[in-house]
Amino acid sequence: MALPVPNGYEPLDESGVRRWLATAPSLAARLGGRPDDWRISEISDGNLNVVYAVTGPAGGVCVKQSLPYVRVAGESWPMPLDRTYFEQLHFGATGAHVDGLAPRLYHYDPQRYAIAMELLPTHQILRRGLVDGRRYPQAVARVAEFAARSTFATSVFAQPFEQVNPRLAAFAGNLALTRITVDLIFTHPYVVNERNRWTAPQLDATVRGIRDDATLKAAAARLGHRFLTKHEALLHGDLHTGSVMVNDTDTRVIDAEFAIYGPIGFDLGLFIGNLLTAYFSFPGHAGTTDAQSAHGEWLLGELEVFWQTFRRHFETQWRAVRAGDGFPSALFSSNADEQAFALERERWFDELRLDTLGFAGAEIIRRIVGFAHNLEFESIADAVVRARLERRALGLARRLVVAPSEFRDFGVLAASARQLATAAETA
Repeated sequence: MALPVPNGYEPLDESGVRRWLATAPSLAARLGGRPDDWRISEISDGNLNVVYAVTGPAGGVCVKQSLPYVRVAGESWPMPLDRTYFEQLHFGATGAHVDGLAPRLYHYDPQRYAIAMELLPTHQILRRGLVDGRRYPQAVARVAEFAARSTFATSVFAQPFEQVNPRLAAFAGNLALTRITVDLIFTHPYVVNERNRWTAPQLDATVRGIRDDATLKAAAARLGHRFLTKHEALLHGDLHTGSVMVNDTDTRVIDAEFAIYGPIGFDLGLFIGNLLTAYFSFPGHAGTTDAQSAHGEWLLGELEVFWQTFRRHFETQWRAVRAGDGFPSALFSSNADEQAFALERERWFDELRLDTLGFAGAEIIRRIVGFAHNLEFESIADAVVRARLERRALGLARRLVVAPSEFRDFGVLAASARQLATAAETA
């Protein structure tokens, strides 16, 4: 059933984009020339929205618009338009803290639910580069820095609750996309649902095993409850390798329409989970064993890079003078206070690591047996090979969800992934 749309809303095709930009003087000036001079091409890559790249004699912009349905599914899956509203709200809340780590927002049109932002013409989606075997030495660290800066700045670590709570309440209205998260990550993969899909018939028995695994389902439900009830900081909400654009020298995080307050480990776990799917899937793409091994080892090394970079940036901010009500600076002035504060930080990071690992496992599971799959596995043409690689990833994912404490650090996680992959080769 179609949802009502507000007066004045129109889906923007190429001609509509041209007319819309021409009515915004600041955007028209950024493009330069006359509207007829502008080159417009659709570059939609995600599941939800329509995206256009627009270039003119003076420069370019990226235009993104919500549709009244899920773009990849069509009108059979209606969806409210407000996701671009929440994306621009995330820009507003985090932009000053992540400058250079995300595109710049130029304009938001609340009537058309459209945003215009910085165009990144020399970048590509990180996920595609990883599938092709590309290495971006700074990308993972920059994503970690983005996560540390955006979450700390929007939490009660950094701000009084009087500033945080109104923002928390505003993002609590992001109901439609939060429902997608809850269903697609924490519920649907573990039950019979018409939107689920997997490599059939090769994974049929594996999927039945997931549905029958009471321990796994209880642990997944616990993670879902944590996601809904731990309002720790403003999350990106969809922080995976498909939400990052890179070139050899620059990294930008995009697509924050799923933004909501939640546990910081959720964002971290999504990204870690996608690095692991890149690792387990790569033998289906690489041409030689040496290439598989070299790229795989680089990916496993980036797990530690991501965690340590996040921790360093977050803890640097946490130890500075803070205005927030969470661990206020006024409480920690003596040497004994500082020692107690250091122990408390260690406890917090240990808890965050467990959150991160659990959410990483849930992300891997949903990418293989749920609705929204990813390029890493989907582009492997041989179903037998694809299923074999997916089973390896699912084996690790279950352990991450059910028993994250088995992985005392990210070196142990890398070793476990390597061992699973090797054992699967000889099984």
